[in-house]
Formats: sequence, C-alpha cells, structure tokens
Amino acid sequence: MDPELKQRLEATAREIRRQVITMIGAAGSGHPGGSLSAVDIITALYFHEMRLDPAQPHWPGRDRFILSKGHAAPALYAALAVRGFFPTEQLTTLRKMGSPLQGHPDCRKVPGVEASTGSLGQGLSVANGMALAGKMDGADFRVYVLTGDGELEEGQIWEAAMASAHYRLDNLMAFIDHNHLQIDGPINQVMSPEPVADKLAAFGWQVLTIDGHSFEQILEACALARRTKGRPTAVVAETIKGRGVSFMENEVGWHGVAPTAEEVEKALKELGLR
Repeated sequence: MDPELKQRLEATAREIRRQVITMIGAAGSGHPGGSLSAVDIITALYFHEMRLDPAQPHWPGRDRFILSKGHAAPALYAALAVRGFFPTEQLTTLRKMGSPLQGHPDCRKVPGVEASTGSLGQGLSVANGMALAGKMDGADFRVYVLTGDGELEEGQIWEAAMASAHYRLDNLMAFIDHNHLQIDGPINQVMSPEPVADKLAAFGWQVLTIDGHSFEQILEACALARRTKGRPTAVVAETIKGRGVSFMENEVGWHGVAPTAEEVEKALKELGLR
C-alpha cells in the first residue's frame, strides 16, 4: 500500500474518531462503541474507494453507501462532513431538537445519506434494490452496505442475502462489522450468528475475512470485489468495539452510553488530539 495513502487515511480516521467522541459527548447520548469500530471501513470507502461528488449528492453516477446499523450514525455523519457534504460545525448539533443529524440517519435531511436506517436488518434489502436497479439501467455505480454482526440475528438479512446471490449482484459489496458485541452482551451469548462466513458462502456470496482496521486489507477486498463477476462480495471485517479509546475497547457498556466531559478529554488525548 502506498505509504502516503495509508498515512492520509490514518489521519482522516483519527479526525473522524475525534468528531465521533466530541459530538456524542456534546449530545449526552449516542452510540460510541459501534461507531468507532466502523470508522476505518467508512474512512476507506469515503476517502478512497467510492466515486462521489459532495457538491452533487444526488449525482446519478455516484456509488451508494447504506449504513444498515443506523445507530452508528456519528461515524457516517463525521465522514460526510469531513468529505465536504455539509459543514463540520453542524456535527455539534447531533440529536438536538431541529437538527438534521438525528440519532439515526435520515436521507430526507442529510446530504449524502442514501437511506434512512435504524430499524436493524433492512439495509441489505435496500442495497439489493439499488444494485438491481443499477444493473437494469446499465449503470456502472457500485453499492456498499455496512451491517452489524448482532444485526445478523434479523431474519430479513438472510432473505436479502439469498436475493443478492440470486440476482448475481456483483455490483454489491457488504461489510459486516464483526466486533462480537451487541447491546445485551457478546453476540455468541445473545444469539450466535456463527459461522457467518460459511453461511454467506453457502448462499452464493464471495466471502472474505479481514482485519477491519487494516486499510490495506479493506482496499484489497474492495479491489477483489470490483474484479469479481456474477456474485456479490461479503467482507467479514474483524473489528474492536470502541476502537481507538482504551477504556471503551471491547466494553459492551459503551454500546449506547455517552462519555462525560472528562472522558471526552481522556479519549481525545489517547487519540493524540489533545
């Protein structure tokens, strides 16, 4: 991987993590754990992989990204703002009355948000529709979707997975943020979806397992997916919930709890931003 690209992506991911911590702390509510685990995937997509034009958020030729785990909205909002879809100053309005930046993404209000999400399990179905429409129209855009691993407990995910393979949606790529925790505890104790990779492969997907915090592996997976014809690609991305902040990492309690002002300062110091 080009060292300059890696350095740029790492710096951008640090900035997005800073925004995530700061905005959730200011709001007094939100989901830091699952936002931080997804930051590196979202950064790689928005700052290298995807074809976008922030000045034209509805440009027909753009690639699409669906955040199926909508509670990780802070990571998406931060990426969109840093990418130029709206001013970063707006991030401090997260979850405030009248703000477009609500606890879950609203495509009617936030430039760059492709679908309103939050009810878990629906994002892959939405992505299927977009990818199928693209094929029917002869368009060359690609569709990316990010789901949580706990979200795989939803039955609609598996109906959608069958449809993705049935319609041979090779313009569709799904990332599974496999951080192994959900709001009630470890996913293997709540309702194990394992073996995730084997199940998706049995449905007809090309399946890759990667380190979800390695930009090199994320971008290699994207390149392979682009070369693959006739079937969709799923990436089981092994991640750490709360990645980047030691007292949040692998702690289920940080699924949906905002840091205090002191904890915000401590987190930013750990990220090297204070």
